[in-house]
Amino acid sequence: MNALDLSQAEWRKSSRSSSAPNCVEVAWVWRKSSRSTSAANCVEVASGGAVTAVRDSKNTSGPILTFPVSSWAAFLSAEG
Repeated sequence: MNALDLSQAEWRKSSRSSSAPNCVEVAWVWRKSSRSTSAANCVEVASGGAVTAVRDSKNTSGPILTFPVSSWAAFLSAEG
């Protein structure tokens, strides 16, 4: 089994956790989209559970769009 490199992961408290000390954190590992070019306009993608998240690589603290995995898969397989 290969170890997963989480050095670049961003952690967030799970929405299912309460304010009690027993909380779960979830990691998003962002990667540059294979459709992005070396130009300044890049998209980063992270998958986690039932959703795929997308953000602007130039504004990593900005808005994040999330899509159901099935919708993201349909988007990727659509002819363009």
